[in-house]
Amino acid sequence: MNLQATSYIHPKEKMDPLMILISSLLAMAAVDGIQAVDYDVTNNAIGTAGGTRFDNEIGVDYTKQTVETASAFIWRTFGQGESDRKSVQHVSIFIDSMDGVAYTSNNEIHVSANYIGGYSGDVRNEITGVLYHEMTHIWQWFGNNQGPGGLIEGIADFVRLKAGFAPSHWVKAGEGDRWDHGYDVTARFLDYCNGLRDGFVADLNGKLRTGYSVDFFAELLGKSVDQLWSDYKSQNMN
Repeated sequence: MNLQATSYIHPKEKMDPLMILISSLLAMAAVDGIQAVDYDVTNNAIGTAGGTRFDNEIGVDYTKQTVETASAFIWRTFGQGESDRKSVQHVSIFIDSMDGVAYTSNNEIHVSANYIGGYSGDVRNEITGVLYHEMTHIWQWFGNNQGPGGLIEGIADFVRLKAGFAPSHWVKAGEGDRWDHGYDVTARFLDYCNGLRDGFVADLNGKLRTGYSVDFFAELLGKSVDQLWSDYKSQNMN
């Protein structure tokens, strides 16, 4: 939704310049109140190997810039205007001493300092991809909590894939035992489906705003998800 401050001034009337300034500032504040998202980053693992590596090779400023850029990319990927996306005004990112890689809960992203400390390779690029995945969880729809976990994680990795941050250890196209395995397997399958109809994942996410049905695939692509999975596997056999 775009807000525009409009007023009519009769040609013979003259408006106080101070009132014009105040009116303009109020209009800008109203727009910013809708559009703006605040991001903050906190390193809770200072003094650990991972916390130190985060400070030296990634940093708070880069992380904040990344999640801002990721949000804009996700909105474009999902075709979301302001009225189409969640009303989220604040997102917090924490670097914590914990196992695993990362998780998202209640508009908070928690990234493992242990993972950062032990990662062999370009850790900044890897964590950038992780942040794109986790920011997708902030903005995507979950089918009113009915969407399969594998599909939800697959959509998040699809965004990471389209952003160009798929790591080398991901499965190749066509690999995997089932379409809803999640993560890289499902991301590759969704990429195939999106190739059949540009904007498929955006429309699928839109349908997940209110609920979930496996029939969404047939509604959008004209084939059942099982047939699509079979076609996808056949196409990538060689």
